[in-house]
Amino acid sequence: MSKIKDIKVKLINKRDADKIVKSLHYSGKVTQNSQLNYGVFYKGKLMGCAQFGPSIDKRRMAQNLGIGMNESLELNRLAISDFLGKNAESRVLGICLKLIKKQYPFIRCIISFADACQCGDGTIYRASNFKLHSFKVNKSLLTLSGKSLEYVRKFIPCANEIMAQKALDNYRVDSGRYLGAVAKEMGAQSLSGYQMKYIYFFDKELEGRFKFVDFKDIPQEVKMYKGEKLERDSRN
Repeated sequence: MSKIKDIKVKLINKRDADKIVKSLHYSGKVTQNSQLNYGVFYKGKLMGCAQFGPSIDKRRMAQNLGIGMNESLELNRLAISDFLGKNAESRVLGICLKLIKKQYPFIRCIISFADACQCGDGTIYRASNFKLHSFKVNKSLLTLSGKSLEYVRKFIPCANEIMAQKALDNYRVDSGRYLGAVAKEMGAQSLSGYQMKYIYFFDKELEGRFKFVDFKDIPQEVKMYKGEKLERDSRN
């Protein structure tokens, strides 16, 4: 049984971090804009990573928060081996936050999104003192199977059974139509669920400008784990 106190976190190169994400993260996908790649080590062995980078639309994010474009980071990926135990995620996240605060004092907050369609509703963020800013219905994902999956793989050979429609719509097929629309005609279904926006504030004055959703006020239908609605409080 692993011991949480023996987990070590330090910066690694993006290539090694991406390999970990591809093997351990539920999506199997990496993000291109991660800038800080923290490796998670147990007894000298790399067993996970946490990747941070700017938001995809950092200008809009900065405007929404009322800060500069380079004053926030987004937690792009958190991928940790199950061997390290159920509390490893919050332990690693806590260490990363301390490192960022010390080494990058101009960063005022960290944003992260919990995807209840495929993962969970953010228990690890709540355990790490993130604030729940908001939640919304997420209709951006499609489930592919049979003909729709076979067709999509003609254009994206590595396509998974669950794909973001935005990723599919980077391709135009059949007289200029978007691949996502064609996949829907072939039976692809929207994956219903919720996306939760969490924020961790280094800047307490900035934190004071916002109102947050109290965890006890999260509607029961929003609470999910890997896309499944929960009868009780969610797990990691």
